[in-house]
Amino acid sequence: MGCGVCILSALIMSAGSNGGRESNLDTHVLSKIAPGCTSIMVGRNATVDGSVITSHTCDGIYRTWMTISPHRANKPDSKNAIYAGMMGTNGPLDRSKLKFTGEVPEVQESFAFLNTAYPAMNEHQLAMGETSLFVNATLRNPTGGLFKIEELQRLMLERCRTARQAIRLADELTRQYGYIDGGECLTIADPKEVWHFEIVGPTPKHVGAVWAAVRIPDNHVGVSSNLSRIGGLKLDDPENYMASENVFSLAEELGWWRPESGKPFKFCDVYSGPGRHYTLREWRVLSLAAPSLNLDPNAPEIPFSVRAERKISVGDVMAWFRDTCEDTPFNKIQNLIIKDLKGKEITCPDVSPWMSREMTRLLLALKPGCLPYSYIIPSVLCCYSTVIQCRDWLPDPIGGIVWLGFDNPAHSARMPIFCGIKELPPSFAVDGQHGFTMESAAWAFRRFSRLATVCWGKTRGLVDSVIQEYEDQAFAELPSIERTAEELYKQDPGQAKTFLTSYSNNFARAVTQRYRELGDQVWDLFGYGFQFSPEQIASYR
Repeated sequence: MGCGVCILSALIMSAGSNGGRESNLDTHVLSKIAPGCTSIMVGRNATVDGSVITSHTCDGIYRTWMTISPHRANKPDSKNAIYAGMMGTNGPLDRSKLKFTGEVPEVQESFAFLNTAYPAMNEHQLAMGETSLFVNATLRNPTGGLFKIEELQRLMLERCRTARQAIRLADELTRQYGYIDGGECLTIADPKEVWHFEIVGPTPKHVGAVWAAVRIPDNHVGVSSNLSRIGGLKLDDPENYMASENVFSLAEELGWWRPESGKPFKFCDVYSGPGRHYTLREWRVLSLAAPSLNLDPNAPEIPFSVRAERKISVGDVMAWFRDTCEDTPFNKIQNLIIKDLKGKEITCPDVSPWMSREMTRLLLALKPGCLPYSYIIPSVLCCYSTVIQCRDWLPDPIGGIVWLGFDNPAHSARMPIFCGIKELPPSFAVDGQHGFTMESAAWAFRRFSRLATVCWGKTRGLVDSVIQEYEDQAFAELPSIERTAEELYKQDPGQAKTFLTSYSNNFARAVTQRYRELGDQVWDLFGYGFQFSPEQIASYR
């Protein structure tokens, strides 16, 4: 099962013990207790440069190692092995937690892709984000086939060039070989368009899947964060809607929808249950994209997507991933005010939007009602996050960029990983979920993030400045880097890929090393205790 659902799955299953439609937790409750993934989508006419954007925060205790899976030519009659357990492996060579579920015939060639816990982007600029969906638990068929969502994504990236091809392949594979995962959303982009794709199981009575997909309009922003969002399906408009052939028939079979009732079919209501189909995170993103709509966070529903009221940059999406609802009633630390030594009222420097449950309970006991109960996009549970650009005016190896960050998105400077590169730094292949090791790139970011969070009021400026420094550097350098890569590509695509590999790896190494040094710096800063300010510490030395 996907991000952020391990604890909740038990709750949902127990809630479903009375057999069927009552298996859903109230969606308002889910919006409070589900710190899962978030994916933001932006159509090409809504961006400043014509990019198509998708994204992903991988929230949960999943593997942090990542590699480039190379392009390969496959032998005739060869097979592609399918596994469950890829999310927990301790490095590329670890197979101890894998469960072989079966195999499918191989195709003539398999495309290279960025192999993250949820595979991110291939060499042809096909890109994906992911979020888990809380849907009726009785839909899942855990033994009825081969595919969990991450392996389905892998084959989509290995075999497809466009979002539409990927959706059709997912349909073919799940119909023939079965889907064994829970509710999932994939946000699938290519250089022309981006689709919101939701998939659920067909119940243990059937092999296959039930799915629906809606194209995000080119001038719109969409978002997914753990609740089913797809409503009505206009399947007579295949340019903008697609669905599995059983999308209506299974609902009728289960007694969850009947056409003669006159009630319109809504995918989210049928397969997830009635209620609110958005979280605070979705409300926040759509509000940032279209502030004049004045979306009500307590309304029964909000739009599936919104027309962007200004052109959105990739930097804007990065900023949204760092957003803590600071200017809203959901700012978790807004009422935690103290007086400093000079008598000035300030937000207590020891509190942050990422306080532990224990600290939150303590503060609530001391000051009832001080903390809004909400989950924001940036999370300490985040393994890594991606903001992905697809650009049709550039050759594929140059046009696709994965802006990668490890750990909490609010604390991590992003590294531009071109989709045509051949390899990543060795430290990226060292997992960070099986014990502390500074050989892992993920731990360089995690260590600094945890230390910075302890006394956020004193470290926030440092975090913001380093993120801004590397964003400014990348945005300044990339036009020249891309021009050089284009010239090389005309002469020899291989040389262009080598050049981009060198640039992406050098940038990533520099950022990773800087975060190792920042971790040392914060340790030093707090060596005298967290009660001292940097100025006080400096004056003692």
